[in-house]
Amino acid sequence: MVPTDSADPLALHLQEVRRGTVVLACLTACKEPQYGYSLLDTLARAQIQVEANTLYPLLRRLDKQGLLTAEWNTDEPRPRKYYTLTDAGSRVAEDLRAEWLALTESLTDLWKDI
Repeated sequence: MVPTDSADPLALHLQEVRRGTVVLACLTACKEPQYGYSLLDTLARAQIQVEANTLYPLLRRLDKQGLLTAEWNTDEPRPRKYYTLTDAGSRVAEDLRAEWLALTESLTDLWKDI
């Protein structure tokens, strides 16, 4: 079980690792239009746990940075804001993915020597 105490060093470091992965996961998942709840569900099915109070500010920030577009769909009984990856977001996602894969490879190599 992972400790949740904020004074616990492991919990603090896990939080930092997860913070970076959530950005990459959101950009990747938004290749197809997603509204907030559907994105939470998509991420949960991928075993990436994100709280709504973390996700929504992140989506607004990525929209403000031009990495996602946000568009309201009012055709359904319940209006939903859909987020979609922009061309700039796609480039950033691909660069982050490449960096993630390189880092994973480097860490795997490092662990072989431990």
